[in-house]
Amino acid sequence: MSIAATVAVLLLAALHILILVMEMFLWNTPRVRAAFGTTPELAESTRVMAGNQGLYNGFLAAGLVWGAVAPDPVGFQASVFFLVCVAVAGLYGAATANRRIVFVQTVPALVALVLVWAAH
Repeated sequence: MSIAATVAVLLLAALHILILVMEMFLWNTPRVRAAFGTTPELAESTRVMAGNQGLYNGFLAAGLVWGAVAPDPVGFQASVFFLVCVAVAGLYGAATANRRIVFVQTVPALVALVLVWAAH
């Protein structure tokens, strides 16, 4: 992969690691509650669910890192697969939770996907 494609994939992985930390470990903090628009009561009642979501974001991050560091053809294939997963998850999140998710998750995944595809 090109340097630009690799950097884009790794930046997206870093974003998902941040989401993992927010959802698994910081869910009840004021800053994360503000970011996700939850009340203290809602955050507490959804803590386990958010932790589960965070774990899945960690799996996405791990797959993206794998794709960025693995030699081709595996690196290319893993990158494409996980970038598509991120884009689809972003579309679902935008449709069901908050429209801005498409800009936080789907658009960066599609940009990285174009870079990966162009580098191949």
